[in-house]
Amino acid sequence: MKYNLLGNGDLKVSELCLGTMTFGQQNTIEEAHEQLDYAIDRGINFIDAAEMYPVPPRAETYGVTETFIGEWLKHQQRDKIIVATKIIGAGRGFKWVRDGSNKVDRNNVKQAIDDSLKRLQTDYVDLYQIHWSDRYVPTFGQTVFDPKQERPTVSISEQLSVFADIIKAGKVRYIGLSNETPWGIATFSQVADQLGLPKVVSIQNAYNLLNRVFDSALAEASYRENVGLLAYSPLAFGFLSGKYLSGDPGQTRITLFEKFGQRYLKPRVAEAVAAYVKIADRHQISPAQLALAFVQSRWFVKSNIIGATTIEQLKENIDSLNVVLDEKILAEIDAVHAEYPNPAP
Repeated sequence: MKYNLLGNGDLKVSELCLGTMTFGQQNTIEEAHEQLDYAIDRGINFIDAAEMYPVPPRAETYGVTETFIGEWLKHQQRDKIIVATKIIGAGRGFKWVRDGSNKVDRNNVKQAIDDSLKRLQTDYVDLYQIHWSDRYVPTFGQTVFDPKQERPTVSISEQLSVFADIIKAGKVRYIGLSNETPWGIATFSQVADQLGLPKVVSIQNAYNLLNRVFDSALAEASYRENVGLLAYSPLAFGFLSGKYLSGDPGQTRITLFEKFGQRYLKPRVAEAVAAYVKIADRHQISPAQLALAFVQSRWFVKSNIIGATTIEQLKENIDSLNVVLDEKILAEIDAVHAEYPNPAP
């Protein structure tokens, strides 16, 4: 296991991160703790959560994932574990969260971090992220910016100011973004520099063989501002494992929850997946490990967020660290990408 620094600080995270959004919905607390124990035993020191987890988000399960983690975390050596979580952010319409007041303003941030810390049973969070922007931006498979959808927003300087306060209070060590844009990375960084406020150290966006949008403008912003990618959905909701090609994938998020993962139910996704599966078969690599190894090979990825509903899946995902993609395989991947460019952005 390799460990990478986020930003210019001392936050050193494992190249694989354990995603936890199934904890409390598809995974029981016992299964969650089994996954956490196994991940730590394999060298993972980085756990990613969110106040809205598990997914799909519901009032009945709000905060359960953090609660499951907290019951485990209280028995661990806290300074050996990097814990990340997220504040929801505006525009999602979750009426059960702070009476629907989800803006990233002073009152919401202070309430959200205190509630997360209580559920996590810890005094501080290592990385606190804005789950999606307070301002309007296209998210979760949307690709077109529409100015008509603009909404009142909390200024970035105000957001950073309240984050500075909770960092000073010892409740948070570092801050990050999620589902952000190149403009967002640049502006958060510039405002922090101008006002002497905390800089964001990471961005958590989707990145996988079906969605390489990050390769362009986001990669430049990441490089110039030293804001590394925490790649989520590296298996594209399991599509890149090839299990959906058979037509009978079993009990999965897509089959269990209506309209979940719509960004991967698009034209040419199946053809692209089939082409990547052929590469994996040709080189005697499992399709899932090919997909994960590709994400881990990208220079801008600081940690690859893996998730699983079974311990067997988790073992296979972590074993992807043993897969090294040579130039020939990478050239074959790029050829498929040229034929099927970003079918699920």
